[in-house]
Amino acid sequence: MPELPEVEGVVRSLAPIASGRTIRSVTISETVAVSKAAGKEAIVKGHSVEQFSSELADYTIEAVTRRSKYIYFHLIKEGRCRLLVSHLGMTGAWFVVNAISEIREQKFRTHIHAIFHLEDGGLLVYSDIRRFGELRLLTCEEDHVPLTLMAPEPFDADAEEFFIHKSAQEKYAKRPIKEVIMDGQVISGCGNIYATEALFRMGIHPKRAAGRISHSKKQQLFREIVTVLDESIQAGGSSISDYRNINGEAGSMQDRLKMYGQKVCPNCGQETASIQIANRTSTYCKKCQH
Repeated sequence: MPELPEVEGVVRSLAPIASGRTIRSVTISETVAVSKAAGKEAIVKGHSVEQFSSELADYTIEAVTRRSKYIYFHLIKEGRCRLLVSHLGMTGAWFVVNAISEIREQKFRTHIHAIFHLEDGGLLVYSDIRRFGELRLLTCEEDHVPLTLMAPEPFDADAEEFFIHKSAQEKYAKRPIKEVIMDGQVISGCGNIYATEALFRMGIHPKRAAGRISHSKKQQLFREIVTVLDESIQAGGSSISDYRNINGEAGSMQDRLKMYGQKVCPNCGQETASIQIANRTSTYCKKCQH
């Protein structure tokens, strides 16, 4: 699943190309339409396919920003503002093209579920192989409560203090630190990949209870998380599976990962171990992490 760095990469590529362009109409795939008709909230959330498509017509994309793992399309039409929120799920991808044939990989061309036809003839395309992503049209962020509960951005000045305070609460203190890090209400945008890397760099066992980590150690851990996230942003993210930026290009952070997905610890040479935490596989070194 794309984490903060991957989503940031999409936004940095998307914003200058999509901003200022007007949506003429929207086409939703038959697959999504059939699923919605059967009562399933497939990709298009909170609206029927017909409502979603008709309501977006003639809105101009004013800006594209990121909040945690979400992409925000800020829309405006005749002074009225709307917010199109996109979550990439596990395999979502955005493309800006003049024709579908310009999308390089067949797997993304095969699984297109939303085409935003732009007034200038271009296409803003959302593809999602496993259909776990979402498109949600809102009046404002407050219309969808989970968005208002997200922690500050890791790079914000108050994010470190927020993390230390939140992780000390009774709700989190007895939970594995790995689970706490991946909770978007404690730290925004840090998932399995970067939590694994930061904990390895700090020598902290992923299952250690958050309440058993000192204040100073938590400060160091938070700063390491921020460092890892920033390194990945600079590397274009990690293309572990189906992540691509809007040009269909992969990131390179996966080549720099020291623990995530590794069979041998790069520090001691011992075989790595893995456990399940919060339904995710956590790789760690028994010798180097305590």
